[in-house]
Amino acid sequence: RLVKGEKACSRCDLFQVDLSYQDLDGSDLSGARLRQADLSLSTFDHSKFAGANMSIVNGFGMRAEGSDFTGVDFQDAVLVGGWFGGSKFDNATFHNANLSGADLSDARGLTQVQLNTACGDGETKLPKGLILPACKTN
Repeated sequence: RLVKGEKACSRCDLFQVDLSYQDLDGSDLSGARLRQADLSLSTFDHSKFAGANMSIVNGFGMRAEGSDFTGVDFQDAVLVGGWFGGSKFDNATFHNANLSGADLSDARGLTQVQLNTACGDGETKLPKGLILPACKTN
């Protein structure tokens, strides 16, 4: 439904959905179950994800400018190279999430406590004053 142009899918069960390479600006995925979804290289500018389960998501290179990720569960998510300019992350959890190369420099609502359980690299951009543990390499 989303790929065909529908914008509202709040509380939808999108477990393991493949939305890679899609332009889904303005989507409402609030409270949706996106666990293990492939969102790589997709655009979600000005979209709503508040309360969504985005654990184990592949968000490689995703773009989400001005989006709402309030209360989102990003446990074990891969957000490598993502761009999140002006997006809200109040009360989101990032346990074991990989933020390497992600641009969160203009993100709102991020706290050090949220980032302490995530990891990144030297290319990760964060709001001033926040730091991110380095991801372990094998």
